[in-house]
Amino acid sequence: MDNAAIADQFSLLSRLLDIHGENSFKSKTYSIAAFYIEKIPAPLAVTDRSQFAGMKGIGDSVARKIIELLDTGRLQVLDELIAATPAGVIELMQIKGLGPKKIHTIWKEMGIQSIGELQYACNENRLTLYKGFGAKTQANVLAAIDFYLASQGHFLYAQLDEIYPQVKGYLENLFGATNVRPTGAYRRQSLTIEELEFVVDETNENVKPKFETAYPPELLEDNPGSLLYQLRNGLRLRLYTGKGDLVRRQFMTTGAPAFTEQFLIDYPSLSFNYADPAATDDSVFTEAGIATIPACLREAPYIIARAQQDNLPVLIQPSDIKGIIHNHSNWSDGTDTIEDMAKDLIRRGMEYLVISDHSRSAAYANGLTEERIREQHRYIDQLNEQLAPFRIFKSIECDILNDGSLDYSDEVLNTFDLVIASVHSNLQMSQEKAMSRLLKAISHPATTILGHMTGRLLLSRNGYPLDHRAIIDACAEHKVVIELNAHPRRLDIDWQWIPYAIEKGVLLSINPDAHFIKGFDDIRYGVLAAQKGGLTAANNLSSFTRKELEEYLRNVKM
Repeated sequence: MDNAAIADQFSLLSRLLDIHGENSFKSKTYSIAAFYIEKIPAPLAVTDRSQFAGMKGIGDSVARKIIELLDTGRLQVLDELIAATPAGVIELMQIKGLGPKKIHTIWKEMGIQSIGELQYACNENRLTLYKGFGAKTQANVLAAIDFYLASQGHFLYAQLDEIYPQVKGYLENLFGATNVRPTGAYRRQSLTIEELEFVVDETNENVKPKFETAYPPELLEDNPGSLLYQLRNGLRLRLYTGKGDLVRRQFMTTGAPAFTEQFLIDYPSLSFNYADPAATDDSVFTEAGIATIPACLREAPYIIARAQQDNLPVLIQPSDIKGIIHNHSNWSDGTDTIEDMAKDLIRRGMEYLVISDHSRSAAYANGLTEERIREQHRYIDQLNEQLAPFRIFKSIECDILNDGSLDYSDEVLNTFDLVIASVHSNLQMSQEKAMSRLLKAISHPATTILGHMTGRLLLSRNGYPLDHRAIIDACAEHKVVIELNAHPRRLDIDWQWIPYAIEKGVLLSINPDAHFIKGFDDIRYGVLAAQKGGLTAANNLSSFTRKELEEYLRNVKM
């Protein structure tokens, strides 16, 4: 073990001690030792060990630990600290600008244990509620997280949605607009994506010179019929190469394997031979004699049978959203006033806003006390008089407590037009505990909507384990709507459970969980995810007009 590696071990030990809030004198001792060990010219591995304790910055305790490292390659105290630290907290040290003391606050005070949770908290404007985290610091942390995650090679759909037009335009400039076709996971609107994929009408030999620029992407794979590049931002770009046969190649690379395999079994005699050079893979379905299956639905084989029966759903569109449900204002952890949010939606042509600030147990999010609820309701009444016929509905995102009860008395809950019940605490649950907690909340007469059902954060945190069918069945029994949380990192309920919810007659509601006005735009990502599950406007609560929503809420409360 060389001196640099030894110094790294002491540096990590120092930082972990600070993250755990241990004695600052001890952590400083190891930090100083790391600084001086790295500057020692002679390798410690071949130095007389009796001299260690006399070296600058190294005392008896550090000297013993150096010997332990040289003999075993490990430090027991460091191993114990690592074992006591969540892996996600350790990973936070990779975020530029986050020192150990800030990480201590993030972990111990905010209850955040991963980069994804921290990113979500920044987007909710939550860091600014804590000492040492102003708006500028929060913005810098968010930028550093985005940079770090981009380098890991896994992207949310929303992240690639910003990059995709640039990449597509670049390829079209290189090869011609008619010679480039989108395909793969992005075309299917997958929630998370590892590669952007395109079919190009060109051979490997002619493609590769086009990428020999001043800052060339790295060529990772060179296979017959495909090239895989890694761009400077960490994104992988796969090109399916070859001359001609664009329609067949686009069709074969768009669908998930299970879908494509079944389709070819059902239609083994397809020619894939279409005279029109502008033909798309819609032509494949025309030749097969069935309705065109949108790319977003080409996941499971069952959709083929629906197309054969001319029974494909009329997929929900962003224009079908009539009002925005589940939003946070500056009364809790949002950044904008209710009035500003409402006026923005009026400009967008929306009919209503549902304000659902956090409940009192969410102290980290400035949750509303009963007195503040009464004040907010009076304020909303005044705004509704000014803004009619637009309406602001009184709601709350009510914490589902550890025992499954809701955060307020029935008397208080009955003052809201609707209640969104969500889990925000004690997320590390067994399936038995999670089911007990959610089923009790669903059965509460005040619960209108079950919010972000599993608590997952895509690429960051798995949801708590659930029996999805049992939850959906309970929502059907108690006439509870299930939210499709449209935040790009949530998209929860997962689209794969939408068909079962529809079968059981359960309404979904595409909601942005917006904490600032720009967050309304996340509705688009919720719609794209909902389309994968075959959701129609008729099955979506936020597609109801104001009058339809009012009538629905009256009937539910009867």
